[in-house]
Amino acid sequence: MTESIYIDLPAGELQKRNLLLKRDREAGHSEDMFKEKLVPTLKEDSRIRAVTICFTDLEGKLHLLDYNKDFFLDSLDNLTFDGSSIKGFTELNQSDLRLFPDWTSFRWLPASVFGPGKVLVFGRIANQDGSDFEGDMRTMLGKQLKEMRKDNNTRVFVAPEIEGFLLEGVDAEQHFSEAKPFQLATISGYYSSLPQDDLRLFIDTFAQVQLMLGFENEKDHPEVAPSQFELNFKYTDAIDTGDNILLYKLAARQVAKSMGFTASFLPKPIAGINGSGMHTNISICQDGKNVFYDGSDKDNLSQMGRQFASGILHYGKELCLIMNSSVNAYRRLDPNFEAPNEIKMSDKDRGSMVRIPVGNERSARIEVRTVAPDSNPYLMMVALIKAGLEGIEKRMTPPAGEVEILPSSIHEALVCFEKGEFVKSALGENNHRKYAELKQDVANRSAREHGTFVKTGEVIYHHEVTNQYLWSQF
Repeated sequence: MTESIYIDLPAGELQKRNLLLKRDREAGHSEDMFKEKLVPTLKEDSRIRAVTICFTDLEGKLHLLDYNKDFFLDSLDNLTFDGSSIKGFTELNQSDLRLFPDWTSFRWLPASVFGPGKVLVFGRIANQDGSDFEGDMRTMLGKQLKEMRKDNNTRVFVAPEIEGFLLEGVDAEQHFSEAKPFQLATISGYYSSLPQDDLRLFIDTFAQVQLMLGFENEKDHPEVAPSQFELNFKYTDAIDTGDNILLYKLAARQVAKSMGFTASFLPKPIAGINGSGMHTNISICQDGKNVFYDGSDKDNLSQMGRQFASGILHYGKELCLIMNSSVNAYRRLDPNFEAPNEIKMSDKDRGSMVRIPVGNERSARIEVRTVAPDSNPYLMMVALIKAGLEGIEKRMTPPAGEVEILPSSIHEALVCFEKGEFVKSALGENNHRKYAELKQDVANRSAREHGTFVKTGEVIYHHEVTNQYLWSQF
């Protein structure tokens, strides 16, 4: 049996199929409808050989499990994995967890990136009795959005701006040391990347993969720092956005590796130049109307939009560890490099934690600039949405008086997080405790003072970089 018999759809066909699935998600079709349509397709198409199920741990690291298609279809109610092997999940004596596919998240995969004959779904993690596993942030976000949709057909739309760096060499992060710092793939950047430059070729290839996966690309470009990139895509429902963030990083890493490079989403891989953020644009619609829009306001932002932003600002310090979840992230919050570390809202000042972008009736939104690209997207959105809704409920206003600054280190952020009654309530006590413990473990393995150059510990023990072997080197 050779690879040629497995499904390898043309780019246009992949894009068409994935966009049709996206339209069904946007229309709010039930998971049962997706399952009824997709299971027969999987059974009948002999060119499909495997189903990849994705999930994240509490820190947001993506995990992939490939199941033989026939086994997958025969075991839909009995897919299990070892939860004790995932940091922050279960203990050894309670190791088994269950996985149920979320059929609404189904995607056809480009063979050039994922291998021929594969399709993908995100999974719902469950306890052995089938109940939802409390550490599954994707499921928590899904429940939150479902409850909101019951109320005046309220929907949360999110659009991230995910920045990253293209670095020399394959697996550059895993091989990083202070004696051998990262090397940029190119010195070109904003407006200066020529059509055949390595960065431009990477961006063009990556953009094509995004289109095939059903992303609706908007702007693909180098960023301010040399060898930095950002590919923007259309806003969508929050849970779909969370999935897209993870697929974006996965595809970028794979494309980069195929070209002999590393796509890094460390917030500040190289000191002395701009870091990478994930500015998170949020709006709320009720019955199809953007309730963050008010044409009579000088910024076209409604009172509800300002209250939502005020809730996020009010809890900014205790949310900081969720938005900036690594030791390295606090290098980015350096005011010398457009750092969004001021707990205020502004229509112009890019040092503000929350910015009000220029918007119309369709695009009016708030932009949370503090979020780093290595945050758990589901956890981050759970926390921001809950903080924003509390801001609306309590009719909060932006902080007055002297502008406060966000924590400048993971140690300071941990103190704010552990004392935070809001985040404890939003995440649940168990998740709150486990998350703090995970972050403390990483902080303990890294230099307490940042200094002027990136340290080995903050890279190789980063949650998206480390593995069992690297963790054992401490």
